[in-house]
Amino acid sequence: MFDYLLTGDQLKIRDEVRDFVKSIPRRMILDMDAEKIRFPKEFLQEAGRRNLMGCRYPKQWGGRNMDWVTTCMVMEEVGSLGYIFACVFGVGAELVCDAVVLHGTDAQKEKYVAPLLKGEMFAAECLTEPRGGSDFFGTTTAAEDRGDHFVLNGQKRFIVGGEGADYFLVYARTDPDAEPHKGISCFLVDRGPGVSSDYIYGLMGCRGGGASRLVFRDVEVPRENLLGQLNGGVAVFNTMMIPERLGTAAMTIGAARPALEIATGYTTRRKAFGQPVAQYQGVGFQVAEAATLLDASRAMIHATAQAVDAGVDPRRVRRMVSESKKFVTESCQKVVHNAMQVMGGIGYTDIFPIERIYRDIRLASIWTGANEIMSAIIANEWYKEYHKEKAARRTRDMENDAAEADAAEEKVYE
Repeated sequence: MFDYLLTGDQLKIRDEVRDFVKSIPRRMILDMDAEKIRFPKEFLQEAGRRNLMGCRYPKQWGGRNMDWVTTCMVMEEVGSLGYIFACVFGVGAELVCDAVVLHGTDAQKEKYVAPLLKGEMFAAECLTEPRGGSDFFGTTTAAEDRGDHFVLNGQKRFIVGGEGADYFLVYARTDPDAEPHKGISCFLVDRGPGVSSDYIYGLMGCRGGGASRLVFRDVEVPRENLLGQLNGGVAVFNTMMIPERLGTAAMTIGAARPALEIATGYTTRRKAFGQPVAQYQGVGFQVAEAATLLDASRAMIHATAQAVDAGVDPRRVRRMVSESKKFVTESCQKVVHNAMQVMGGIGYTDIFPIERIYRDIRLASIWTGANEIMSAIIANEWYKEYHKEKAARRTRDMENDAAEADAAEEKVYE
């Protein structure tokens, strides 16, 4: 995040996060990528000990009473350590905590938020199912109401932290006869009898985050673990799309930043035809494009975070968050592409971490809502916003600013 846009308190937290990132052993990064570490509990425990997780939540539950601008800055800095580190950091400290803080009871916050932000417990969000991810309302996981408890059955797929979490935020159908978006509830499900990680995925990148398929077989969930209202899961889902997608975008900037820095250093030192390759336009222009894309991404994230903090109209925020997720993730993938390209063959080896960053960051445009879904949301919200503004007549009608604007017979629409 641009330092000149941050307050003194925000800069202080940034420096704390940078110290934390420096403290992480190189061996942990390598062992996670080699899947010798399945889930980085020590990393989350240390983040909790330093009070770095969930900085925008109330101090009562372990946060720092900060805002979304601060959160995005934190996510960028954590992302610089590696995309998977930001994934596991964000899933618990941002996604699950956000749902419980916004929709949970004080008892739920005391039991599930406070220890998670201290690094004493770990959580995972269970949204995607084997039959599909983007079709959230088509969920087939079901919870049968038994009065004082629910009986949960079903499967969830690609669950980051599924291997290491102590509890799970699970969406399940509680009214099979209701319309798809009206019959889903959200639950806090403790790891226990009937909960199993049946499959650990061999991922292309972002390894070591415990991504697994979770299976729930006749799991008894106490009624007090219902999050929000019965059949009101859509309300939880809608609020979680902000941390899901804005957090993803912010951490992608951090993940791409080392690639540009490494490529800049390499092309400064590497010589060809008697001079550093950075002096050739074919190299310098690609680095310039990458730097521009990172700064444009930061600007978009900052503006969107400020919109969320300011309580801007939810529909506009929904569009801006979707735009940020799409633009930033695709821009950062281009940044890493350019970094590998200017480094040449050595960038394709494990002599430098570019190849790992390249593998990891490919996930960015897929998870938390594929970018094609983001485009659909952006188009839908933009058209609604356009017609609303047009009806309000608050701006000049530019359509009439043409020499032959009154040629009605030429304006054929059908």
